[in-house]
Amino acid sequence: MDLVTTFANSSEFENAVELLNKHSLVFRTVSPAPGYERVGTSALVLDEETRWEMQRREPDRFMCAGWIDYHPSQIAVPTSSPAEYTEDVFGTTAIMVLKPCAADSSKLRTVAHISGDLTAAFPYANAVSPDAFYNVKAHTFTISEAHRIVTLHPRRIAMAKADNIVDAWRLLEALRIRFNDCWKRRSEIVPSLALRTRPPALEIYYRLPKLNCRQCGEPTCMAFAMKLWSGRAKLAECRPVFEADHIQLRDPLVEICAGLGVPDN
Repeated sequence: MDLVTTFANSSEFENAVELLNKHSLVFRTVSPAPGYERVGTSALVLDEETRWEMQRREPDRFMCAGWIDYHPSQIAVPTSSPAEYTEDVFGTTAIMVLKPCAADSSKLRTVAHISGDLTAAFPYANAVSPDAFYNVKAHTFTISEAHRIVTLHPRRIAMAKADNIVDAWRLLEALRIRFNDCWKRRSEIVPSLALRTRPPALEIYYRLPKLNCRQCGEPTCMAFAMKLWSGRAKLAECRPVFEADHIQLRDPLVEICAGLGVPDN
């Protein structure tokens, strides 16, 4: 099985390529240029044996976002350059975390940092986004796009269920355009703080361990998910996630609940 990773910036990517070439190790690259070059850095694709050989020869010599199974994209990177904005509230994007999605291990989970700040843009985007859930108190903006769930914070974007690395870049570029176009037209938009329908409680359930252990006081994980979704329970009550063997589910669970306004303590 081939594995893929990406990097926070081009310098880290170039460093990794230099080290691979130094040892004559075979690799492929997937580039976001030109269409997605504002939201991604080139990705590396290695087979598992090469990845472990690289780790053996050059341990901790480069920083990457994390290794996941590689799924080739069925969509091509656009050949046109990305749109430019005089007032760019989004800025450039750095993918900091790349992992299997807790809700569907065949999909990707990414966490990206942006150089801009979306705080002022959220109310305007909310006014023209019937598909969004804007949590004013938590400063989060959650969007469902087909099977994908995206939670935007002012300077950070958590995405679940991306199909592959190119799909993640595609959605990040769509968000960059969406928020910048909205900000450009803000004089025509009445900002809104209205709350709309939240993503379903199943999105919480998918990120629970599904043990039905009853340590939270509920008979099933689904019952606990519903209680969380309705605001009648706290995240930390799921002891397997916060205290035991399923700690890997903590970050995805916290992310989705932040987007839904669920208390995190």
